[in-house]
Amino acid sequence: MAHGKVLAGKKVALHNSRESCWIIIHGNVYDVTDFLDDHPGGSKIILKYAGKDATKEYEPIHPPDAITTNLKPEKHLGPVDLGTVEKVEEVISDAERARQARIAGRPLLSEILNLHDFEAVARMIMPERAWAYYSSAADDEITNRENHSAFHRVWFRPRILRDVTNVDWSTTILGHKTSMPLYITATALGKLGHPDGELNLTRAAAKHGVIQMIPTLASCSFDEIVDAAVLGQVQFLQLYVNKDREITKRIVQHAEKRGIKGLFITVDAPQLGRREKDMRQKFEAEDPSEVKQAGQGGVDRSQGAARAISSFIDPGLNWSDMKFFKSITNMPLILKGVQCWEDALEAYDTGLAGVVLSNHGGRQLDFARSGIEVLVEVVDKLKAKRGLTFPNEKFQLFIDGGVRRTTDVIKAVALGATAVGVGRPFLYAFSSYGQEGVERALQILHDEFEMNMRLLGARNLKEIVPEMVDASNIHMHTVPVPNDNLYDTNYERLQGARIRDTRSKL
Repeated sequence: MAHGKVLAGKKVALHNSRESCWIIIHGNVYDVTDFLDDHPGGSKIILKYAGKDATKEYEPIHPPDAITTNLKPEKHLGPVDLGTVEKVEEVISDAERARQARIAGRPLLSEILNLHDFEAVARMIMPERAWAYYSSAADDEITNRENHSAFHRVWFRPRILRDVTNVDWSTTILGHKTSMPLYITATALGKLGHPDGELNLTRAAAKHGVIQMIPTLASCSFDEIVDAAVLGQVQFLQLYVNKDREITKRIVQHAEKRGIKGLFITVDAPQLGRREKDMRQKFEAEDPSEVKQAGQGGVDRSQGAARAISSFIDPGLNWSDMKFFKSITNMPLILKGVQCWEDALEAYDTGLAGVVLSNHGGRQLDFARSGIEVLVEVVDKLKAKRGLTFPNEKFQLFIDGGVRRTTDVIKAVALGATAVGVGRPFLYAFSSYGQEGVERALQILHDEFEMNMRLLGARNLKEIVPEMVDASNIHMHTVPVPNDNLYDTNYERLQGARIRDTRSKL
């Protein structure tokens, strides 16, 4: 800190302009004057809190250490006496009053029957910025929708006259027990949806015996999330690789020390995808004069909340870096974001523990194929090239993206996946109902597993075999499939540019 003494609120309040802009975060003062035009979220939101406490605005959309990491030490001005700080007057807009009314009118949690219902409620009650970040996907959002519709190209071939009095859908992931073949996959910025953020997921996962993957870009700190786990609870870590390998090493080794059981290295994000719903929120929150002024400096600040938290990611990550990871940790290494059989084969030959066949929830490269489609290809080619059969304990295959029913998970298991990652549905669950929403979502999935395994004629996951599904149309992207009315109703179509001040609210 540049100052050893406690600053008075009145002194901080004097620095309330573009020429000298100080803000307060978590009781500490920072000089962000030189950062205004570089802030990915725009300068207007910072200037709104110039000379004031910005913690409430900052917390939901930044990892806890974002400001300390991005500002030079000399810009850390020291603690402030919070008793002397001017309170920011909050003006409740008509739109916010309407949103609060919708929250009051939510269905009872017992009325929520499936994961689609959580999404429908979340869309109506979440702040628009939060909904835009969670729901947005790349470009025309073709892959985002394909992730879900691809499951509709796989059909069941049930077996009959089997004693299905008792069915068991528990399994292991990387050797660790789980109550069902899915895990809570990593999703960023949980506090956008609920004040407790990712802790909702940690606590619910403990109650239902499923594994949570902790995101690098969580709103809660890594240690907060680990501390919230119960004794023996299994957690994985999703890692964005930092350009500074010493930072990466510190994160990985700290995670292993804290008991993390698997490292999922994201490999599909050398550059951020264009998520236009999220981007449009940034433009519409910014003052036109500020956009113009900042634009003169040639700085692209149009990427919305997503870019604000991702500038550290290393686009130079490559296969040779796997030696580095093997040298710094004994955790199983899994590549998250593999999209073709050639890279899955390379991962196997490199000695990794597995891959997640994923396109980042449709948020990176539009027209990337779905995880379930790539799964069929990978299983076929790795059997031909290396004699592997799946599921395989030594090299595990996972998929994520588009899952809304346990029938989706069962199809993936039949085709060779060890387990499936579920992300957005749990975000929508806690954004709508907090921890109880996540618990309800997991209970719904448990109930669906019990019913569908009986109807399929499988008493355990080993009996869910490839012959139980027909995936012959999985590679045909134009084959007609039945409409999914619940999914289609929840999907919010992309909007083009509009005349200012006429944009309808949800």
